[in-house]
Amino acid sequence: MLRLYNPYLVAFSATIGGMLFGFDISSVSAFVDNATYKEYFGNPTSLQQGGITASMAGGSFLGSLCAGTLSDRIGRKYSIQLGSLVWIVGAAIQCSVQNRAQLICGRLIAGLAIGVCSSQVPVYLSELSPKKIRGRLVGLFQWAVTWGILIMFYISYGCSFIEGPASFRTAWGLQMVPGAILFGTLFFFPESPRWLASRDRWEEAVDIIRHVQGSGDGPESEDIQLEIEELREAVRIEQLSADVTYFDLFKKGSRLRTFVGTSAQIWQQLTGMNVMMYYVVYTFEMAGYTGNTGLVSSSIQYVINMAMTVPALLFIDKWGRRPLLIYGALVQGIWLFAVSGLMAQYGHWVPEVAGNDQIRWSVPDRTAAKAIIACNYLFVASFAMTWGPGIWLYVSEIFPMKQRAVGNGFCGAWNWIFNFALAFFVPPAFTNIQWKTYIIFSVFCICMAVNVFFLFPETKGKTLEEVDILWEEKIKPWKTANADVSHLAANRALTSHGEKSNEVEHAESAAIEEK
Repeated sequence: MLRLYNPYLVAFSATIGGMLFGFDISSVSAFVDNATYKEYFGNPTSLQQGGITASMAGGSFLGSLCAGTLSDRIGRKYSIQLGSLVWIVGAAIQCSVQNRAQLICGRLIAGLAIGVCSSQVPVYLSELSPKKIRGRLVGLFQWAVTWGILIMFYISYGCSFIEGPASFRTAWGLQMVPGAILFGTLFFFPESPRWLASRDRWEEAVDIIRHVQGSGDGPESEDIQLEIEELREAVRIEQLSADVTYFDLFKKGSRLRTFVGTSAQIWQQLTGMNVMMYYVVYTFEMAGYTGNTGLVSSSIQYVINMAMTVPALLFIDKWGRRPLLIYGALVQGIWLFAVSGLMAQYGHWVPEVAGNDQIRWSVPDRTAAKAIIACNYLFVASFAMTWGPGIWLYVSEIFPMKQRAVGNGFCGAWNWIFNFALAFFVPPAFTNIQWKTYIIFSVFCICMAVNVFFLFPETKGKTLEEVDILWEEKIKPWKTANADVSHLAANRALTSHGEKSNEVEHAESAAIEEK
């Protein structure tokens, strides 16, 4: 079979898994205020709508917990392909929806697929990518999410003009297309060389590293030789350990990075970004934009989200992970504080907005309303350049190979459980505490900046094996940007090679003496 090794082609195919995540986000937001949707599903209350929205996140939580074990057993690539098949089943159930229970069931099943893909696509890309462009390639996962949000929103918006239930059924049925593309294209791409090496399939692993790094069957560069040696040593050390379970993530030497990975995923949800994406129509209605005007206006932030992810893809390997996350959190907090302040100053309580009694705050002042919209757009732009691509990349880098799949699944599960909780929390929050909702998330943004500064080491420009040494040497996070640990990785590999040579010599001597 034809094999394609170009890392950019691999990334563009695999990150369709991120597009599935984006499809989920906007497949709800475009219909949440649609009259046909509300009538067909019995005018769901804020709690019921929260349950419909959160069912996808609930399935993703379960999928993430299973993803690590699945990925370690059958491989990164095949676990993603299995996820794509599950996604197609979930989309088919939603397409044929007859009632609220079936919709929740379909979204739950599709969520299982998102849980697997969202946790294992970054692992697959991080293990396959050259270290100099790893950030860019793994960041493509988030870019695919933004494309999925944008494409699905406009598909749903266009389908909203179709009369009857066919409007949302058509939109949800089209979700099967990217799932089928993801499943089919991955046949042409290689498996993770690090997973192959962990299964003692060294010939395949080395061949893939050579092709991905660009040498093919030609002479190996020093960087390629060093990477292979580091990989051999990492595999040797990890084979001394038993099979990894979730309990291993909390053993001495692993607890801190597990806490960092978990907190990173939780903080990404607590920026409030996905909440704003799910319920962006509510935000615009509070600012006085209703109906098609509100939908079109809110769609602009999807375009901004997609476009502003590009600078991060181009420069994340130059800027570094820590500055991206620290400054991104602070700037997002500023925009959220601004939104809450404008709403408090220029808005007032109302019993309903445009017939929607779940929204009880209105900003009649047009200048203030436009300022709120501008702050929303700026918040989205800030997220898209920082915490959007940064977290999926960062968590995929910090675990040692033996824990990488399980660790990413575990940390990803926390992202989804908070997604699930916030999907329930936000509709009642908009109803009961209105503009104060934004203050809660702005405070979270300030807290996460502090957390990153004190606990998150810099991983830019380092191999995954060198990142592991950062943790082992307990280098202070704020000093890791300039820490050169490449010599430690090389020494570890050479020491291991020497030890193995001594073992061989000792075995030969013993054999001679025995004779």
